[in-house]
Amino acid sequence: MASSKRCKNNLSRKGVSADEKRKRIESIFHETGEFYQLKDIEKLGPKRGVVSQSVKEVLMSLVDDGLVTMDKIGTSNYFWSYPSAAAQAKKNKLNEAESKYKKEKERKARLEASLEEAQVGREPSDERTQVLNALEEQQETTKALHAELKKYQDNDPVLFEAKEKGARIAKEAANRWTENIWEMKSYCVNKFGMERSMFDQQFGLKDDFDTIP
Repeated sequence: MASSKRCKNNLSRKGVSADEKRKRIESIFHETGEFYQLKDIEKLGPKRGVVSQSVKEVLMSLVDDGLVTMDKIGTSNYFWSYPSAAAQAKKNKLNEAESKYKKEKERKARLEASLEEAQVGREPSDERTQVLNALEEQQETTKALHAELKKYQDNDPVLFEAKEKGARIAKEAANRWTENIWEMKSYCVNKFGMERSMFDQQFGLKDDFDTIP
């Protein structure tokens, strides 16, 4: 008995599915045959078990699928749907899905035919197995040689020269900026009477700030 009660409580707490919400909103139009504005549906939705906050999203999904028609009359948007139009929209969706299925089925058949054609001459045999094994061995050897070559890249004279050149350019640039800072420091001292220690403090320059030898 307790188990049955818990089951009922779980069902009562379970929310309405998106598909069920769509059916309930759609039924408002089909049962009345009237035109509505969004605000009207937002009032009627809760009476069908669809909270007003989700009514717009559900309604627009029906519009996107062609099950509800939306048109602007004056400055307002109006919505309507008739069972016959909804049925036609569903039929169009079904036809579209069937057309896609047919195309995918034909594509699958073409791929299978291409696969069968590509397998001609590749039937399993001792000779084919030997060739594939030899190829795999060569691939493993190549992979090992690449790994071994990578170990010696640091000693590559071309690579070493490129790194040395890069380090030299970086050193020259660093020294150039150091000299520029010194010039700025002299300018501030001479132009504004700023003390050198104050300049160093303001710009975070340490006592060992100097060019790289």
